[in-house]
Amino acid sequence: MSEARTPADIEADILSRRRDLAATLDEIAVRVHPKTIAGDAKAKATAAVRAQLVDADGSPRLERVIPVALVAIAIVGGLYALSTRRRRG
Repeated sequence: MSEARTPADIEADILSRRRDLAATLDEIAVRVHPKTIAGDAKAKATAAVRAQLVDADGSPRLERVIPVALVAIAIVGGLYALSTRRRRG
């Protein structure tokens, strides 16, 4: 059998649980904040891209980097061509 709890024991337990609940709610608020969610998504996307373009030892995967670079150059060149065409006419 357990010992009878005094009102002071019960009050101390309630205060302790309130503090725990407040800490939990604060943690949840941080986790669901839009900036936190966006930061997590950005970190995951960066890690995914990095995993595709860089080996485990940190060296670039040229078989993947070169095509990405060529596509980027083509896009920049296309945008440049469009902007010069708009200026002329």
